[in-house]
Amino acid sequence: MTRGGLTAAEWERLRPFLPVSNGRCGRWRDHRPVIDGILHWVRTGGQWRDLPERFGPWKTVYERHRLWSADGTRERLLRQVQAAADAAGETDWDSAVGSTIVRAHQHAAGARSDPPPAPASKGAEAAEHQGETPWQSLLARLAEVVQEVRDWAARGAGSPANST
Repeated sequence: MTRGGLTAAEWERLRPFLPVSNGRCGRWRDHRPVIDGILHWVRTGGQWRDLPERFGPWKTVYERHRLWSADGTRERLLRQVQAAADAAGETDWDSAVGSTIVRAHQHAAGARSDPPPAPASKGAEAAEHQGETPWQSLLARLAEVVQEVRDWAARGAGSPANST
């Protein structure tokens, strides 16, 4: 095992979930050095062409990573390994996010804390609900509509049925 590669226990846990050759395109190269190469690339962030030779041809590692990312194999592997570790009670789901990781957009500073003023072009309705938040105004209008529907239904129930 090289620094940052899979341990024997990790490899044995991961191996049952790996895809097998379909026979159409020749044999898969051994998955272990390829996965170690992907992990090395993720950890170092270098160029694919600069992968050490112990991981095999860089193009093989790159193509397997690209293929598994595109066809959903990587996500499926992650879900299956997480589920197996969780079932064995080996997963700690506590996480923390530092403020240095979550960055705010440059325009996020100085945002308004009070709602914008209501437009004056709404006439009497604007004067009726002046001083209310938009949410309160919406609730008031909703209550008015509900009352109108109830009045309409009461008028309809009191009148005789029309037959045609």
